[in-house]
Amino acid sequence: MIRISEIFGPVIQGEGIHIGEPTIFVRVGGCDYRCSWCDTMYAVDPIHRADWHPMSDADICAAVQELSSKPILITLSGGNPALYDFANVIAHMQASGYHFTIETQGSIAANWFRLLDSMTLSPKPPSSNMPTDYQKLERCMDFLEPDRINLKIVVADQEDYEYARQTAARFPHLRCFLQVCNPNPTSDTSHPFDLERERDLLLAKLQWLTELVLADSWFKATVLPQLHVLIYGNRRGV
Repeated sequence: MIRISEIFGPVIQGEGIHIGEPTIFVRVGGCDYRCSWCDTMYAVDPIHRADWHPMSDADICAAVQELSSKPILITLSGGNPALYDFANVIAHMQASGYHFTIETQGSIAANWFRLLDSMTLSPKPPSSNMPTDYQKLERCMDFLEPDRINLKIVVADQEDYEYARQTAARFPHLRCFLQVCNPNPTSDTSHPFDLERERDLLLAKLQWLTELVLADSWFKATVLPQLHVLIYGNRRGV
C-alpha cells in the first residue's frame, strides 16, 4: 500500500524539464526532509496523516485512468515518492502508453527508478536547511541514462545561487534548471488582489535570478518560475 496525499489532473507541469506539458500528479504522503520553505507541507508533515489514503497499485492505476483514459505523463511527487515502491504501477501503466517522471530530492535511491522515462533530482539549497548528501544523490543517477536525468535547484538568495553553480559544476553532463523560490507558498489566493500580488512577487524573483545568470554568463542554466503559481496562485490541484 502507498500513502497518497492526492491524485489530480490533467494539469500542466509547472516546473523543471517538463514545464508546460499536460500531466497527472500522483502525490504521496510522507517525506524524509523538512525544508524551511516547503510548499506542500500537507504531503510532508505527519500531522496531515489522516488525509493520506493508503492505496494499492491497482487503486492508483484506476484513479489515474479515471482522470485520463488517454496516455499522459504521470508525475510522481510528494513528499518524497522514493519512500514507496511504484514498480508495479509504472509497469502496468506504461504497457498502456503512459509515461512516468519523478520529482525527488535524491536522498533515497530505489531500483524501480530504472523504469522511469525521466527523473528530476532536486537537491536542496542552504535556504532549505537541508544538507545535500552527494553520494546519495549520485546513487539515484545510477538507474537512468544522463539524457533522462535533470537537476532542478530552487534559488531563494545569493547563497542558494552559489550552491546551484557548484552543484551544476559537479554534474556538467546533466541539464540544470533553476527555479525561483516561491516567496509566499501558503498564502490565501481566494481574492484577486492576493493572486496579483503573488504574481508580482514571483516575477520580481524571476527577474533577479535571470539577471544574475546572464551577468555571470551561465549560459547552460535554464531559469524557470513556478508556472502554475503564475497562472493560478498558490492553490492545490492545479
